[in-house]
Amino acid sequence: MEDKEVVRETGHNGIRHSPSEVEMKIRGLMMDPVTNMPIVILRDINGNTVLPIWVGVYEANAIALEIEKVSTPRPMTHDLIKTLLLGLNTVLRKVVVSELKDDTFYAVIWLDRDGELISVDSRPSDALALALRLDCPIYVDESVLKSSKLASTVSDKINNDELRRWLEGLNNEDLGPYKM
Repeated sequence: MEDKEVVRETGHNGIRHSPSEVEMKIRGLMMDPVTNMPIVILRDINGNTVLPIWVGVYEANAIALEIEKVSTPRPMTHDLIKTLLLGLNTVLRKVVVSELKDDTFYAVIWLDRDGELISVDSRPSDALALALRLDCPIYVDESVLKSSKLASTVSDKINNDELRRWLEGLNNEDLGPYKM
């Protein structure tokens, strides 16, 4: 298990987003028709940019449960984290998909406890599942959007340009039951 780096900043009552961060919303969750892996579809709030993030099946299930507002008989992992944060009087201020390196996305969860900001390294799928449960903003760093576009032109795994055009043209019916 990888160590999670915690960075503390003090003296801020709120949290601002960097000018390089683009606010996004979860547009939906779907299966990649090529790889048959789940994809979380993020779209910027102006609707101009789409970012697909491939996630694992279990992580997609955690996101789908919250999108559909399905109650489970026992708390799932992200519900437990939500309860812990609330019990510790800690607010989830924002999540940021901060980096794309070697085809892997990285995210940071920004917490606020009594005015102390704490950043915690996270997988994007976990950060997004928490953002849904705690209704906090989701940002993607512009460098990730640029890297993702660059990667789509050089990747030979699948035809990402074709997939991107397909993703950008999605309507609600295409997303199936997991749309926002």
